[in-house]
Amino acid sequence: MIDLERVRAETPGCLDRVFLDSAGSSLPPAPVLEAVVGHLRREAEVGGYVAEEERADDLAGVREGLARLLGCAAEDVALLDGATRAWTQLFYAVPLAAGDRILLSRSEYASNAIAALQRARQHGARVEVVPADRSGELDLDALERTLDERVRIVSLVHVPTNGGLVNPVAEATELVHRSGGLVLLDACQSVGQLEVDVRSLGVDALAGTGRKWLRGPRGTGFLYVRPELARELEPPILDLHSATWTAGDRYELAGDATRFELWESDVAARIGLGAAVEYLLSPGVDEVASAVRARADLLRSLLREIPGVTVTDLGRRPSGIVSFAVDGVPAATVRDALAKRRVTVTVSGRSSTLLDMTDRGLEAVVRASPHYFVSDEQLEAAAVAVSELISI
Repeated sequence: MIDLERVRAETPGCLDRVFLDSAGSSLPPAPVLEAVVGHLRREAEVGGYVAEEERADDLAGVREGLARLLGCAAEDVALLDGATRAWTQLFYAVPLAAGDRILLSRSEYASNAIAALQRARQHGARVEVVPADRSGELDLDALERTLDERVRIVSLVHVPTNGGLVNPVAEATELVHRSGGLVLLDACQSVGQLEVDVRSLGVDALAGTGRKWLRGPRGTGFLYVRPELARELEPPILDLHSATWTAGDRYELAGDATRFELWESDVAARIGLGAAVEYLLSPGVDEVASAVRARADLLRSLLREIPGVTVTDLGRRPSGIVSFAVDGVPAATVRDALAKRRVTVTVSGRSSTLLDMTDRGLEAVVRASPHYFVSDEQLEAAAVAVSELISI
C-alpha cells in the first residue's frame, strides 16, 4: 500500500508545483538524493577510489535490485550511463551483413532509428518499418507477414515517448523468434511505471534509464541481455573492465553482461540508482503501476471535458503518458504558459518519433506524465490551468 503522504513528504519538489514530467526526468525521492550527495561528500573526504571500494557491496546490490525488478539474474544486467548507451552497446554488437533486415516500429524513437540507419548504410542492410494497427499499437499481423530468415534484429518500443500506449511485446517477440530474429526492447518509458518481466516478455535484450519513472539520477542506465546471447556478442567498445588483456595479442571478454559496461562511471549516480530501485520495490511495482494508471486515466478524463482540448493518446492499454493538444495554441506555448502556473509538462516534437507523428499529421504534442506522488487535487488544478489557456 502506498503511503501518499509520506511519499509526497519525501518528494519536496512536488509540493509547490504540479509535476507532470516523469516521462522526461522525474523528481528523485529524498533517499535517492541523500545517497548521491552522501557519496559525493565521501569522495571529497577520501577520494573516489577509496569511496568506491567502501561501497562495493552496495554497488553490487544495484545489479541485484535491477535483477529483482526485471525478473532476471544479476549477472544478466549491465550498468551504463543512459538508455541510449545501453541500447547502442547491444545493437552495434549484433553482426550484420549485406541483405540483412532491421525492423523498426512506427513509434520508434529517433536515437534508435538513427543508429539503425547508420548501421544499415555501413553493412548494406535494410531498415524497414512495421506499421501500426488501428489502435496505434504494433500491427502483429503485419509483423508476421514481414518476418523471414533475413530479419536479423527487431527493435520494439514498449511505451512510445509521445503518447500513452503499451505495445504487445510478448506477442511480437514470439513471432520474431519463430523466424530466428532477435528482439531488442526499448523500455525507457516502461520500467518504473509498469511491471516489466523479461521472462514473461521473452525479449533478448532490454535497455532502460534511471531518470524517468524509476526516479533515479540522470546519467544512469541499464541493459539486460539474455545470458546465451551475451556470451555470443562482442560489444563495439571494450576496455579493461569489459575484457581482460591476457597476452600481447589477445584479450578475453567478461563472461556475462558486464562485457557491455565500461570501467569509468559516476559511482554516486549508480548508488542513487540503487536507492531508486529499492524505493520502487518497497511498495511494490504492482502498487505503483496501478497508481500511475489511475492518475493518467483521471487526467485524460479531465482534459477530454475541456472544449478545445484533444487527447492524442492511442492504444488499447494506456500508460502513464498523457499527450494532448490545445486548439490554436502551439505545444511550446502551452508548456510555457502552464509553467507560469506552476504546472510542469513538456513537449514531444515530430523529430523524436518522426514516423508516427508524420503519419498522424502532428507537429508536436504536449506531454504530461503524472507519477504516483501527484495528488488528484493537483491533477484537477492542472486541468483548470489548461482550460484557462483556451483563450490565449
